Amino acid sequence: MNTLIINGYRAVIRFDPDIEMFRGEFIDLNGGADFYATDVDGLKREGAYSLRVFLEACERYHLEPSRKMIAA
Repeated sequence: MNTLIINGYRAVIRFDPDIEMFRGEFIDLNGGADFYATDVDGLKREGAYSLRVFLEACERYHLEPSRKMIAA
């Protein structure tokens, strides 16, 4: 399993051959936050954006965003 740590949160990375892109999905969140890109730099950028949107929504609705957070 391939993973990236983005802002302290772990994302699982898989290649989707149907669209020829990498898909990242954050784990240990209390909801879904995923992202797509064609390269590692794109994954990091899109992952940070997806995570920011998710965390802002959690803050707006007073929800706990994660089950656990790991050190970066």
